[in-house]
Amino acid sequence: MARRPSGRLPLGYRIGWRFRYVTTGVFGPAQLGSDDPQLRLRREREQRLEAARAAAEAEG
Repeated sequence: MARRPSGRLPLGYRIGWRFRYVTTGVFGPAQLGSDDPQLRLRREREQRLEAARAAAEAEG
């Protein structure tokens, strides 16, 4: 049975991303300057998601 490309990120990455996102919210820096770690994680995830969607479109 062939798997259809979904354009989703792998489960391991999604679990790890959620863990890093939550831990930066709890244990992150007390003072947020221009380098917000949660914002950086969201941007990184969005870039990876766009790449996965593009790869899924290219395959199917």
